[in-house]
Amino acid sequence: MIKELLKSLRQYKIFAFLTPLFVLGEVLLEVLIPFATADLIDTINTGANLNLILRTGAALLIMAVASLACGAAAGVTSSTAAAGFGKNLRHDMFSNIQTFSFATMDNFSTPTLVTRMTTDATNVQMSFMMILRIGMRAPMMISIALVTSFIMVGNLAWVYVLVMIPLAFGLLFVALRALPIFRVAFRKYDVLNESVEENIKGIRVVKSYVREKFETAKFEKASRALNLDFTKAEKLLALNGPMLNVSVSIFSVSIIYFVSQNIIQNFGAQINVGQFSTMFTYGYMILMNLMMFSMIFTLIAMSIESCYRIQEVLAAKTTIHNPENPVKHVKDGAIDFNHVNFSYAKDAEQVILKDINLHIKPGETIGIIGGTGSAKSTLVQLIPRLYDVNGGSVCVGGIDVRDYDVDDLRDAVSMVLQKNVLFSGTIAENLRWGNEHATDDQIIEAARLAQADEFIEKFPEGYNTWIEQGGANVSGGQKQRLCIARALLKKPKILILDDSTSAVDTKTDALIRAGFKRYLPETTKIIIAQRTGSVEDADRILVMRNGEIVDMGTHEELLEISEIYREVYTSQNKQSHDERFAKGGQSNA
Repeated sequence: MIKELLKSLRQYKIFAFLTPLFVLGEVLLEVLIPFATADLIDTINTGANLNLILRTGAALLIMAVASLACGAAAGVTSSTAAAGFGKNLRHDMFSNIQTFSFATMDNFSTPTLVTRMTTDATNVQMSFMMILRIGMRAPMMISIALVTSFIMVGNLAWVYVLVMIPLAFGLLFVALRALPIFRVAFRKYDVLNESVEENIKGIRVVKSYVREKFETAKFEKASRALNLDFTKAEKLLALNGPMLNVSVSIFSVSIIYFVSQNIIQNFGAQINVGQFSTMFTYGYMILMNLMMFSMIFTLIAMSIESCYRIQEVLAAKTTIHNPENPVKHVKDGAIDFNHVNFSYAKDAEQVILKDINLHIKPGETIGIIGGTGSAKSTLVQLIPRLYDVNGGSVCVGGIDVRDYDVDDLRDAVSMVLQKNVLFSGTIAENLRWGNEHATDDQIIEAARLAQADEFIEKFPEGYNTWIEQGGANVSGGQKQRLCIARALLKKPKILILDDSTSAVDTKTDALIRAGFKRYLPETTKIIIAQRTGSVEDADRILVMRNGEIVDMGTHEELLEISEIYREVYTSQNKQSHDERFAKGGQSNA
């Protein structure tokens, strides 16, 4: 996992490599300063002249400045490496998400992806920076200070070890107890983000149903659960301070006792004043760096779960792949479903589409009618290969869609989904998603065909009107017409409208369909609709139920042969088919 994550370091490797070198220089100089200070104290006690004191003082000043410079350099390189690493990590996650097929996306919720790219990435970035600085510095300082202490005072340096071992075990115990709490807490971040996302997206529904208090209570519940976990973890981590204070007190008493005893017994022959002061300095260095190392360990413990969550995103692979030698050109809009079976999971018991056989000619207009859950949307999503079939084949232009280059196939298919999505930007920028090189005249023409020009021109800024995130500042019908205009700009071989005119009136719907015939005569058009009026003039209409095509024909044929279609038509036109034809017969008579 760590090896995979470190691949995101890339161009910042040099900064990550330089940081330990600067840290080593800083530590060596910091350890040498007390050593030189002890020597200076001893020199003063023996009656050294002023020149020697000044030279030693100047050397100490130079070492202090050099140590400061190394520390500053380490701070710059570590922060540069960590910030770059975090940037690349977020970029790699986002780039990989862009490659996901619909099947891969089904494994992740939107809130968890947002959390992983923000909170988790920040945790890993901060941990990486602290590892480069404190994680490198603390072990170096402890090791070098211990070695120097043994050189200076011999076996008395075992006092450090005797104090350090129980403190190390105590800090490790606290960190290990806190780790599972953080693991649970980060999962609860997803629940919290989900609550926020749902509320913001559905704020109009929340207000219309007066559910503000309910949503606030739901958010507070998620926030309280997260707060309790972090409070529990912080209570554990709060033990670090008292443990350090006790260790420092034990260390101070031990040093005073053993050193005083040694001085009294040996009349200062083994340990002098300078060494005595240095022992205290090194002791505090060791204990403080051990404390810092425990903090790093805790931060790492927090980040381990974040690392796993990020790795899941980076390791997730799309189920849609290009063949070895993909076909680059889509000849026409002919579509063939050959004994197609499909389920969202290969081992799923429920089959969504069952033995679909359908052949559509280029330029043909196909309407699809069916109840909720009849798999209308699933059927059309197989055409641009948003999902792959489990059995049979889907062909476009006479070639299996799995043999095409995915980008070239999807570039030949314009799809207006059930959930119309607009992005932050101007109307013109949103429409150019269909064709980034479209001229202003082409944009206006597409908007006119989609019956969107009438409301666009009423905006003060026209096509430069800013669209808020998700199209929050336009109505549902306006959003649908903008999405249709965007699709028209591609001039695709196949145009799919998945219930994309449900929010417009019947007159506008008819005008849009008339524009299709005039503007895209050679384009194959598939229209999924709930209203029979939206598909009446289609060349053929499919009636779907439970993942199967149960009836097929023109509007007139289906009124005669399809009970489902006739019931839908009758309910929508508020009079029975028989009554209409009976009146027509009397009139003719």
